[in-house]
Amino acid sequence: MKRRPIDILARLLAVALIAVMVMSGAAACAANTRVITKAPQLAAMVKEGKNRGNPGPISITKGRLVSRFGRSQDVYLVTFSGTELVLNQSTDVISDVLSGFNTNNAYYYNAVKVIREHVDKGSRLVLAGTSLGGMVAQQVAANPTIKKEYEVLNTVGFGSPLLSQGFREGTIRRLGDWADPVPYLSINTFTAPIRSIFGLNREKSVYKLPIQAHINSYVLDKPWGKYDATGTRNGGAKLVLDMSTRVFYPAPIFDLSAFRR
Repeated sequence: MKRRPIDILARLLAVALIAVMVMSGAAACAANTRVITKAPQLAAMVKEGKNRGNPGPISITKGRLVSRFGRSQDVYLVTFSGTELVLNQSTDVISDVLSGFNTNNAYYYNAVKVIREHVDKGSRLVLAGTSLGGMVAQQVAANPTIKKEYEVLNTVGFGSPLLSQGFREGTIRRLGDWADPVPYLSINTFTAPIRSIFGLNREKSVYKLPIQAHINSYVLDKPWGKYDATGTRNGGAKLVLDMSTRVFYPAPIFDLSAFRR
């Protein structure tokens, strides 16, 4: 049967509409995806937890860890931002001191609690933190319950001292600017000096003052762009993250949630 021009036009319009919908869906999906190929990108993402406590310093994001050879694994990226003085937030000096002595602290307690409440058991984890957050990330990687219930693949610390040597699960990478003294401010500098000093990946940035190096260095492409998403020099691994799944969580000193009901 011979098709009328109007039928052909209607079919063409339907095909065009479907194509537009598919392309729009792909664009929306791409807009919610963040690909991290370099350590500075990861450091910048960690720093987004410095949000004055609203919504909080801990974040969890679903994604995939892709090796340089193309092997892909489903992971949860868990980030911990550094010291920030906020009312009833455990990113304080007390947590700095306690964590530096590799002892329990409120930030560490919150980190373990958030993971166990919001990440499916048996999942693979990639942990990342700056300064205090990097110390807490190492403590989490050494936590017996976390190691039993999850698989910690990688931990990346920016400007963070060595903690929990010998107990941490997965691969640990610590990045430290030459002008930044903070990566040595833990008890392990004295108890495990070789690992503390030689286990640190050091690079020189444009910053000469210690405070500037500690706060600003790790998001710079030069010199940290040569490290991949796992903190490995010339490693080639990347994180492909679904940003629509990212959620921030508070880390209170005192849990006041019961009083808000």
